[in-house]
Amino acid sequence: MNEEKYLSLKKGEQGAILSIFAYLCLSIIKLSVGYVANSNALKADGLNNTTDIISSIVVLIGLKLSQKPADMDHPYGHWKAETVASMVSSFIMMVVGIEVLIEAFTTVLNGKEESPDPIAAVTGLVSAAAMFLVYRYNLNLAKKIDSQAVMAAAKDNLSDAMVSVGAALGIIGAQFHLPWLDPVTAVIVGILICYTAWKIFRDTSHNLTDGFDVKQISAFKETVQGIIGVKGIKDIRARSYGNNAVVDVVILVNSNLNIREAHDVATKVETALMNKHNVYDVNVHVEPN
Repeated sequence: MNEEKYLSLKKGEQGAILSIFAYLCLSIIKLSVGYVANSNALKADGLNNTTDIISSIVVLIGLKLSQKPADMDHPYGHWKAETVASMVSSFIMMVVGIEVLIEAFTTVLNGKEESPDPIAAVTGLVSAAAMFLVYRYNLNLAKKIDSQAVMAAAKDNLSDAMVSVGAALGIIGAQFHLPWLDPVTAVIVGILICYTAWKIFRDTSHNLTDGFDVKQISAFKETVQGIIGVKGIKDIRARSYGNNAVVDVVILVNSNLNIREAHDVATKVETALMNKHNVYDVNVHVEPN
């Protein structure tokens, strides 16, 4: 089990590295063209990709740290390093998102008389197409290795592609004697950056404070109750270590069972949760009833 989990994290690095390379190239192109073409929307999109570079690097570091085995200081392993990395990246994204908003609002309030060059729109559309291809790669990789982190990266890739399309549309609109539409689009991009940062922070903070999906716990409970020998469930709890679920359950068994028979029931519970729900570790406590 451990070896498979570590191998998945290793493969997940490929998606992070591809994202870093794509974001690096696109941010350089967008920022360069944005300044030359006088497009606030494209510059905002380029800054968004710059934060994505940092975020992807942080995620890559988190994936590497998560692969470290358990030691004296971390008896449960380093799985949560990936979650901490995601939270750090959310802070970075929020700072840049606020910066983009301030600059865009300033431009809107001061007024913009000159429309951006149409090449900015072409750059945005080409960038969107490139990022969509990265999204497809990471999506397939995430499904193949069953990685929530890579899946989150894929969704971020898709979000970036949509932002680029939005920026391009704003730039195109500015060509029809509506120069204010470009900075307004930059405001929307800034809001999207901040919103994405907030969602990442919300999910990671929920994970780090041992929050867990109630529906998934209900699914665990249903599986345990269907096991022969389990008369009832006194308590069931779950928490996450990175992408790994750890379950603690107290089951009730017939008081006439001997120690070996009760242990066999507990083993069935562990096996069922691991095989059916891909639970990483299960702690079963047996009480007579």
